[in-house]
Amino acid sequence: MTRTYRWVLLTAVCGILATMACPAPAVAAEKINVLIVDGQNNHNWKATTPVLKKLLLKTGRFSVDVATTPGRGAKKEAWEAFRPNFAKYGVVLSNYTGTGWPKEVNEAFTQYMAKGGGLVFYHAAVFAFPRWKEWNQMMGMGWRGNGYGDRLTVDDAGEVVRTPKGKGPGGGHGPAHPFEMTVRDKDHAVMKGMPAKWMHVKDELYHGMRGPAKDIHILATAFSDKKKGGTGTNEPMVWTVPAGKGRVLVSLLGHDGGSISAPGAAAVLTRGVEWAATGKVTLPVPKDVSAAAETK
Repeated sequence: MTRTYRWVLLTAVCGILATMACPAPAVAAEKINVLIVDGQNNHNWKATTPVLKKLLLKTGRFSVDVATTPGRGAKKEAWEAFRPNFAKYGVVLSNYTGTGWPKEVNEAFTQYMAKGGGLVFYHAAVFAFPRWKEWNQMMGMGWRGNGYGDRLTVDDAGEVVRTPKGKGPGGGHGPAHPFEMTVRDKDHAVMKGMPAKWMHVKDELYHGMRGPAKDIHILATAFSDKKKGGTGTNEPMVWTVPAGKGRVLVSLLGHDGGSISAPGAAAVLTRGVEWAATGKVTLPVPKDVSAAAETK
């Protein structure tokens, strides 16, 4: 063996050993494609959609598109052009309530969820589509009259209480005010690492949500104080529902850009979007989500 060949062989062996000794560089997680649907709402969607998009992009975990429907009273021709390709996205974030979508869009979305899509309801999106059966099953509960369906609350012992349709209040809220959030499943991926209780900023505290109320898993509640126009019990504020092979998360937090940007609400939204798309959460809980004073 010549000296030159021995040198080449030694260099190659050293290179292989060096490669084995050093771990391979981490591969960044592939970004999740998110579709925000807006265009009509009884809230200011033109102000909140940019905030939602910014919150998601800031995490570095998502790419975000927006599908804006025709406005109220739009002609049939305008709606014929509204055909989102849901299959391109890991999750749909609804910031919409208004005119019913065309039948073809409803059917495409139902199929998307059946095959494993993700859906996140943001605040007033729970007003939408009272006559769309599949949508209401996916949502579990929404802003409906008390005769629409059952209502779920949580008692002081942490037990879920079911109130049948026709009894108790329907959808409503008192004056906006700060309120305390209570985690009901600390081990769920969306809530893991969140404080057991945290103070949310001034916001609308929805109560009396109604619907099929099947397969709902309540993640967090807030006490609806009668002194604030509430119901005197713990109202669900964040919950999940299975939908075919897909996952649904509902968050009632965030009447406006300021309240959805509050640390706790933003964490629930962004982590909920990731969970709805993948079934897992890698996004950390921000350090500025602080526990309520009485839990410190």
